[in-house]
Amino acid sequence: MNPTFRGGHNIAMKLPKAQFDRTVAFYRDVLGMEVTDHGGETIAGGVAQSASVQFGPVTLWFDRVDNYAHPDLWLELFTDDVDRATAHLAAHGIGVQDELEPLPSGMDAHWISNPVGVPHIVRNPDDA
Repeated sequence: MNPTFRGGHNIAMKLPKAQFDRTVAFYRDVLGMEVTDHGGETIAGGVAQSASVQFGPVTLWFDRVDNYAHPDLWLELFTDDVDRATAHLAAHGIGVQDELEPLPSGMDAHWISNPVGVPHIVRNPDDA
């Protein structure tokens, strides 16, 4: 039996330092969305600053990554069984790429990328 997959609650827009403030201002000042600032201290994975907005049913994260030269979009996939999902993806030529960004301690999850290189975290929705 194949594992089930569904979109998660989070999308991360990884932004170069030079584009972070303008991008946050676009969502806040131009679109009028309420932006939550998550502080300026370094967060896991080289994220130097983070903010977010509710984007319909998902949270859209703006992560400032100072060593990035261009923006990148990262997606979240929920699955009912991370091990089975990882095996299923590997059978279809999609390997684990946990070197993309450290995962929180104890999280049962893996990073993968789709065929055009968009990173996805594959995790159980109940796992913090």
